[in-house]
Amino acid sequence: MPLTDFPGRQRLIDAIDAAVQAGDDQAVVQTLRKSLCELMRSGDVVLPQAVFHAMDGHYARRRLHGSREHGYDVIAMTWGPGQGTPIHDHSGMWCVEGVWHGQLDITQYDVSERDGDDRARFIPVGSMIAGTGSAGSLIPPHEYHTIRNASDTDTAVSVHIYQRRMTRCGVFSEDQAGSGWHRREEKLLQVDQPV
Repeated sequence: MPLTDFPGRQRLIDAIDAAVQAGDDQAVVQTLRKSLCELMRSGDVVLPQAVFHAMDGHYARRRLHGSREHGYDVIAMTWGPGQGTPIHDHSGMWCVEGVWHGQLDITQYDVSERDGDDRARFIPVGSMIAGTGSAGSLIPPHEYHTIRNASDTDTAVSVHIYQRRMTRCGVFSEDQAGSGWHRREEKLLQVDQPV
């Protein structure tokens, strides 16, 4: 089954289309979180089997849909055991993330100090283990976070709805060990092909 053809696909698209017309960013992500949770729990949307296959060396990003009319993008991410991200941002766009399968360890951060545009110190402001059927959201400037598969043995799958096509993001790596400063680098994002 191709990634663009799966049971319940049109229902997912219709729900997102309705949500992105809900008003301001806060209303949009609130509506999307609720709709995504309902769709995940109903079982009416069955993701393609390909999104349940992890990739060696990195989490997989597989595109499920992109809206020409509204500009949003839907990406399924597959997290192999222990796979995760460094602290990163979404380059100024909102996102709603739903855990379709497994559990994800998510930590949100705020910037505590800046040194120019490319260096920052972060403080964790919340951490949680998000389980199957749950959804969260990020709205800039509160977009800094990490995601990691909470399991060392099982694969996790999440669905991410981005305000527009996300082709890059800012990734923060520690500038000098122990300094607390992180340097932002632009990372180009690719979409992985089904295996």
